[in-house]
Amino acid sequence: MRVGFIGLGVMGAPMAANLVRAGHALKVHDLRRTDVAGAAWAASPAAAVTDAQILFTSLPGPTEVEAVAKQIAGALPRGAAWFDLTTNSPACVRRLHGEMLAHGVQVLDAPVSGGPQGAKSGKLALWVGGDQATFERHLGVLRAIGDQPIYVGPIGAGSVAKLAHNCASFTVQTALAEIFTLGVKAGVEPLALFKALRQGATGRKRTFDRLAEQFLPGNYDPPAFALRLAHKDLSLALDLAREVGVPMQAAEHAKAEFDEGLRRGWGERDSRVTMLLQEERAGVAPRVPAEKLRAVLD
Repeated sequence: MRVGFIGLGVMGAPMAANLVRAGHALKVHDLRRTDVAGAAWAASPAAAVTDAQILFTSLPGPTEVEAVAKQIAGALPRGAAWFDLTTNSPACVRRLHGEMLAHGVQVLDAPVSGGPQGAKSGKLALWVGGDQATFERHLGVLRAIGDQPIYVGPIGAGSVAKLAHNCASFTVQTALAEIFTLGVKAGVEPLALFKALRQGATGRKRTFDRLAEQFLPGNYDPPAFALRLAHKDLSLALDLAREVGVPMQAAEHAKAEFDEGLRRGWGERDSRVTMLLQEERAGVAPRVPAEKLRAVLD
């Protein structure tokens, strides 16, 4: 397939190389000339896409994607598909989708997850939003970039999924920084603490798999671990933090949620019941039937 590829950074260059290895004819472009073995260099974004059947962009963010869009509008042939691999703004890709349809081009957002090593090895997740028929028609090309291309919904859905994933990652790492500074300052050697936490129930299960137990089905009764007991444990942890002088902003927020849960009489329900408070604030309940969750986990 004739492919245009714009953006040859630490993620883009190895993804482009994998497309060449899969037998696709590539024209590539970047602000700095970067040679990809087997690919033809194009002097401009427009030159990279003039005869392309499919375009991939892997750029720093919305500003760069919009700048490229201005240069390729009218140059990308009608009937082509543009997969934006950038971690982008959902509003940006939705706007570009509407604009490019006027040129006969389908835009799909397809941010990736797996880091530079995954880009090199082809072990990447691609979360794709846009026209489903276009996604399915180009699955073979997408699999040359990453081994797990997943269709997640209409245009913008891929970007929403990626931003939610990264927000979760950054929030968890903030909490883990608190937890490890607490444990070490309170007297546990760092490696011993790491080994201990990995052996616990939370450490042995993938973070998002735990959502299938109570949160997504919306089932907090009977409790696996009662809120009143979780409140006691968190309170003891915060008492310890004050004793050793460790600030715990994330844990203090969790404690405030637990306090509200007890005020509502939820003490004997599962400790995750306080997740309902965020559902109330957001005005949305992310429910999934248990049988569908089992199918995903299996």
